[in-house]
Amino acid sequence: MTEPDIVFRARGLTKTYRTGEVEVVALRDVDLEIGRGEFVVLLGPSGSGKSTLLNILGGLDVPTSGEVRFGDHRLDGAGDAELTRYRREHVGFVFQFYNLIPSLTVRENVALVTDIAENPMDIDEAVGLVGLAPRKDHFPAQLSGGEQQRVAIARAIVKRPEVLLCDEPTGALDYTTGKLVLEVIARVNRELGTTAVVITHNAAIAGMADRVIHLGDGRIVKVERNAHKISPAELSW
Repeated sequence: MTEPDIVFRARGLTKTYRTGEVEVVALRDVDLEIGRGEFVVLLGPSGSGKSTLLNILGGLDVPTSGEVRFGDHRLDGAGDAELTRYRREHVGFVFQFYNLIPSLTVRENVALVTDIAENPMDIDEAVGLVGLAPRKDHFPAQLSGGEQQRVAIARAIVKRPEVLLCDEPTGALDYTTGKLVLEVIARVNRELGTTAVVITHNAAIAGMADRVIHLGDGRIVKVERNAHKISPAELSW
């Protein structure tokens, strides 16, 4: 990949957590590049370092040592204000739990983010992109889990982030609903050109990625490139 095509570059990324006398190494000397517009799956068992890596890429955490860049921006060593600005301007997050505000409708939950975005997309366009236009005036309690997760995706993409970081986005969902949510993430990646990084412990999901990065014990143990990506509808687990 040429320089302008690289969104994230990490070198020697290490993260150690200390609790009193106990030291836990979550990431060990990770080198990584992620290209613009790529769909990457981070795969590995619980405790392998996936969430720590995603949180550092998203500016929610900082490494103990090593270097990580988003384009021209150094994220390691950045202060809180700088990381807040980075998250606000460049990153959309989707987590396992939807974090919607119960007293607001679908449209209002999505609209919340547009106040802090420089160039947000039309709210109804974002809601339509995740297939919820008919339900835009419903409240979270009136929606299924999969629909709530799609609202969370609409809220993440309405500010037109360059990257969409998803931590176990189907973790709380059943098989059919999970596939619908993955289809939305794939669509955002395909139609908006948004770089997507998805954490999962479900190996079947790897088939829809451009690249699969396997983590174990805080290290990258293997990287695979899919010669033929399959659609979420073709996935089975």
